This record gives sequence, C-alpha cells and structure tokens, in this order.
Amino acid sequence: MISLDFSGVDLKLKKDEGITRVFDPVRKKWFVLTPEEYVRQHILHYMIHTALYPIAMLAVEKQLKINNRIKRFDIVVYNRQHLPWLLVECKAPEVPVDENTLYQLLSYNNAMQCSYWVLTNGHQTYCADACNLNDIKWAASLPAYQF
Repeated sequence: MISLDFSGVDLKLKKDEGITRVFDPVRKKWFVLTPEEYVRQHILHYMIHTALYPIAMLAVEKQLKINNRIKRFDIVVYNRQHLPWLLVECKAPEVPVDENTLYQLLSYNNAMQCSYWVLTNGHQTYCADACNLNDIKWAASLPAYQF
C-alpha cells in the first residue's frame, strides 16, 4: 500500500441549486461531488501538482470496449508516445479495495495494456508495475513521469 498526502489539495467547489459541484481541471467542467468523484479529484490533483504528471497526458472517464461491452475507466495517463502508461481505478471511500475491485481494474488494464496501475478508495491506494502480470511488482509510490 502506498501513502498519498491529500492534505494540500484545494478542490474548486460551488453550490448549484443545493448540489455541491467540483471543477475537474482535466475535463474542464463542473461535476456533482459524489464520493467517487471526491476520490478521483483528489488523486488527479495529486498527480498534477505533486507527481507533476502533464495535464495534457491525462484522460478522465473515457469509454473503452471490453468483451463487446462499453465500460468507463477513471483515469489514464499517457506516455510521450501517447500510449496508455498508467491506469487509475477510483472507488468511493466506503467501497473496499478487494479482489472484486482488483479484477475490475485488471480487466480494464487487459484491454489497455498499461505499464502501471493504481487502485484507490482514498484511504487505501495500491500501485503496481504491471509490465509482467506473472510477476507483479508492488510500488512504494506512484512512478515518476518520464518527460
């Protein structure tokens, strides 16, 4: 498990007809602040401002096809060749990080072939080097982006 410090994250929030919304810096839109969106925005801010991942190389909630079914990944970071490099699956804080959430992430990764993946619910965060699925190497931190 890795430890990410979200204490310095300052989400841009607004109330709209009694509903709290958060501004997504990647999608450049306001979204309802659900528990999962809360986790997604915190890890996005961490990736942009602490890990210094280029915002232009991030994609959020895009569709992908798995076994003829449309799914949505949470976050993908692309490398300099614009190939999927790191996949992030976010869960609401009350959703346990367990085998079910790991299998969901791995099915997405199987379709995308990322070198790294991250699974988080905001309390627990796991990162792995996924280059060799027969020998997954757990990471102590998010990998550094190779500029």
